[in-house]
Amino acid sequence: MDVSIVILNYKTAKLVAQCIKGIRSISPQVSYEIIVVDNNSGERDLAILRQIKDINLIINQSNDGFAKGNNKGLRQARGKYVLVMNPDIVLLEGAVDKLAQYLNQHSNVGIVGPKLLNPDRTLQYSSYRFPHPMTWVYRRTVLGRASFGKKELRRFTMMDWDHNNTKDVDWLLAACIMIRVEVLQKLNYFDERFFMYLEDTDLSRRCWEIGYKVVYFPEAEVVHYYQRLSAKNLGLKSLFDKPTRIHIYSAIKYFMKYKGKALPRQV
Repeated sequence: MDVSIVILNYKTAKLVAQCIKGIRSISPQVSYEIIVVDNNSGERDLAILRQIKDINLIINQSNDGFAKGNNKGLRQARGKYVLVMNPDIVLLEGAVDKLAQYLNQHSNVGIVGPKLLNPDRTLQYSSYRFPHPMTWVYRRTVLGRASFGKKELRRFTMMDWDHNNTKDVDWLLAACIMIRVEVLQKLNYFDERFFMYLEDTDLSRRCWEIGYKVVYFPEAEVVHYYQRLSAKNLGLKSLFDKPTRIHIYSAIKYFMKYKGKALPRQV
């Protein structure tokens, strides 16, 4: 088995079905399996998921979050590589094969990610530099519009280079990444202390720490139907909405985990 594709579902079963249909429509040349993990979405979702043929369906009895939920699927993966992808990802022609081929040809790379595109095919930033403690506040609030906030967000989102070029990066958004299973096992998978957000930052950081690279590879392309934060949701009130609270809570965990530790790479 070349690639295990792991998709985590939480009340998006119709999207998962479309996602899998899209995977099969591009006919990857590598051998692959599809593992779907359901995070206690309810019977309506399960009824849809059970109708999808030739998948390994794992049903959780609770909403375990992103890291723990994905880990349930990753631990059952039989492939040499695993492709972690959100249900709102559409793989473009050759994406799976190109990512797998890149890992085949670069044994020192642990994680590789494709170019993410918005539905209108404009670039969606998916490779990042390691965050500073205030990065998430700037990103989630109107403070990101101030000059100091803009400067930090430009650094963080790597707006200073051409995203048509392959590049070693600090970390990749886990909306769609391919990971070498050997490396994933050494890392003991995603850190389950992160319910949602920053588990991908943490995974990439640990990947660098054990001597493997994290690479952005734009020759492979996918479309991500990601709902970006609107301007009206960036006020100080946003600090009190649930996603922002979870994000900031995860950021606190992340910085506490790495307090006093040097970054694994300096760029």
